[in-house]
Amino acid sequence: MSELIVKPSLTPDAEGNVLRITPASAGWTYVGFEVYRMNPGERLVRSTGELEACLVLLAGKADVATSEQAWNGIGARMSVFEKIPPYSVYVPSGDRFEITAATELHLALCWAPGKATQAARLIAPGDVGVEVRGQGSTERLIHNILPESEAADSLLVVEVFTPGGHWSSYPPHKHDRDHLPEESLLEETYYYQVKPEQGFAVQRVYTDDRSLDETLAVASGEAVLVPRGYHPVSAPPGYDAYYLNVMAGPVRIWKFCNDPDHAWLMPKPAVE
Repeated sequence: MSELIVKPSLTPDAEGNVLRITPASAGWTYVGFEVYRMNPGERLVRSTGELEACLVLLAGKADVATSEQAWNGIGARMSVFEKIPPYSVYVPSGDRFEITAATELHLALCWAPGKATQAARLIAPGDVGVEVRGQGSTERLIHNILPESEAADSLLVVEVFTPGGHWSSYPPHKHDRDHLPEESLLEETYYYQVKPEQGFAVQRVYTDDRSLDETLAVASGEAVLVPRGYHPVSAPPGYDAYYLNVMAGPVRIWKFCNDPDHAWLMPKPAVE
């Protein structure tokens, strides 16, 4: 199995965790990511310490409280494939949160270094930027949960819906050099759901010199690590792919470079 694929546990642990990525396990510096499957009434309590967190309610409803705020009965969808924006909660470093599942809950915890410059806040569906990106077989739906235009110290969080037969994260691009203003260094995780569930998505991760060059068949519930390189995604015909992206690096800016071999695929700017 590729070291870039992280598989979920077959059964949740005592807290409901089914998948965990830490900087130590990934061999990098900034991004942490966890997935929980919780039953009604189950609780999860965490202190953020030196990290900030974005709690994404992938499916289900919950009560969420931090040290100073609380939001009860939040949750917008029972499946990610309802394609409506989720409820999320941003929690700064030096804080804590408690989540109590009101229904069966599919929860993602996104982590990155924090500086305690922001207050905890609810990110409601109406706060999420929705856009359609690409055209034809590269068209996909984007939910910008925590883009760089919204306050945070390190985290960038977005979810993408790729219809069967379409491509996303395409043309291939990378963001693995701390070389602004041309390119930013951002580690990235992809967390997948596939519909119907027996399907798969295909992701390639490769560098210019091909020192890293892997093509991965990714099942529902699995995550892919992108430590460097280009990372396009394909959803086979008949299978819709969803993924939640988490990015973080030394500077909270998303500046990428396209693979020069495929840059001709980018739309040409209009000429007046």
